[in-house]
Order: sequence, then C-alpha cells, then structure tokens
Amino acid sequence: MSESGGENTVPTPAPSTAHLSPSAAARLIMRRALKASLATLDASTGHPYASLVTIATDVDGTPLFLISTLALHTKNLLSDARASVLFDGTDAAGDPLAGGRVTVMGRAVKTTRPGARERFLTRHEPARGYADFPDFAFYELTVERAHFIGGFGRIVDIAAKDLLIDTSDAGALVAAHDDVVSHMNEDHAAALALYATELAGASGGPWRMTGIDPEGFDIVCDGATCRLPFSKRVTTPDEARQELVRMAGAARAQHPKP
Repeated sequence: MSESGGENTVPTPAPSTAHLSPSAAARLIMRRALKASLATLDASTGHPYASLVTIATDVDGTPLFLISTLALHTKNLLSDARASVLFDGTDAAGDPLAGGRVTVMGRAVKTTRPGARERFLTRHEPARGYADFPDFAFYELTVERAHFIGGFGRIVDIAAKDLLIDTSDAGALVAAHDDVVSHMNEDHAAALALYATELAGASGGPWRMTGIDPEGFDIVCDGATCRLPFSKRVTTPDEARQELVRMAGAARAQHPKP
C-alpha cells in the first residue's frame, strides 16, 4: 500500500534549476524532498555521523524532522546540536554529480510548534502512527548557512537570510495554513490532480497538498512530489485562493474536455 493509498505513480523527474538563482534553486530542492541525510557529531568519538531521515520544510523553508531518542543521531544532537542536512535533487540523473544538491548547516533543536508538527505529518501521513510515542520529538534545523551545488562550476554559499523566505507579512496565510491545506485535499482533489499532470507534467494519481507558503505549494502522491510556484507572492488566504483558482483554470485550459 502506498502512502496515499492510490496506485503507484512514476516519480516526477527533478525540474531544471539552471534558470533559477542559487537561493531559489536550493529552496526548490528542499521543498521537493521527502528524505535527506542528517549529519551529526558522534557523542562518543566526535566523528561525523550521517543518517537518513524523512524531512519536511516549514512555511519559511526551515527543515523539519521527527526523530527518536533511541536513535544515535538524536543522542548526538542532545550532546551537540550542530548538524547539517544534505538534500539531494539529482534523482535518477545519469551523472549525479551534474545535478543539484544543497547542504544546510545549523543547530537542530526540539520544537513543539503545532504548525511545524502539521507541516511534517501532512507530508508524512504514516508518521501519525508513532509521532506521539514518548521517545519521539519534532526537531527543526535553525539555519546558519547553506552550500548549494547546481552542477559542475555552479557552487555557491548561501546565507540563512537568503535561503529562508520572509514570512513576516504573511501572518494571515500562516494562521490559515492548515485550513487551506485541508480544504484543498477534502474538496478539490480534482484540481490537485490537474496541477500535477497539466502544470507539473507528473503522472496521475491521488495527489495531496502538503503545504502552502507565499511562493507556492507542495503536493505528493505515492512517493512522488511536485512544487507548484505562484505567479506572484501571496500573503493571505484570499490571495492564495485567487492564485489556486487561476492555476486551476490554466490547467483545465491545457486539458480541455473532449
């Protein structure tokens, strides 16, 4: 059984980031990721320790993950919060080193914010089954800087202020985030499928929205992800609704009824 309960779909290829700024390209890779490599410092030896975690991003792009105190990486973080997360955007590229990836560095700290919890669990529905176990906790990586590689010769250091998006003017959208996502998933599944197939070139299936932010929104289906950018920045639920309606119209225009 797949995560969303539908038939398997073919994972969508990673979109080209060559036309984007390094910061925008890095955010795109991060927004599309379902998993990432977490590097911590071994509490007993001091060696770097890399592990695999499921990942989500907060509205501003802050990396979020759910980990257990039984795991070595959590024990390491409780001793030294310094960590980095590698997001791999190369997918099935013939030469992975020619593809995009970004390493985000900072300190991993526990978070009890409901918004962070729902952003993660909406993206990783199976985690609802163990998220409330006493040994599990949500963490966020407080970003200090990032290192983006967009292929050979495109290597850029990115400051935290340039990697994360400013949401200071988007309080209304952040407050309504969960309601907007639930409404789209419960009442507009057909529109989500059209966004995926007609605007993102993905396979059909039961696509779900997992998050929305001023720059766009994210959808998932059976291990595949898509990032749909808005044509303009949105900061309120009404502005988001207008953009979603516009995009649905554009998708339907590309897929007229017979």
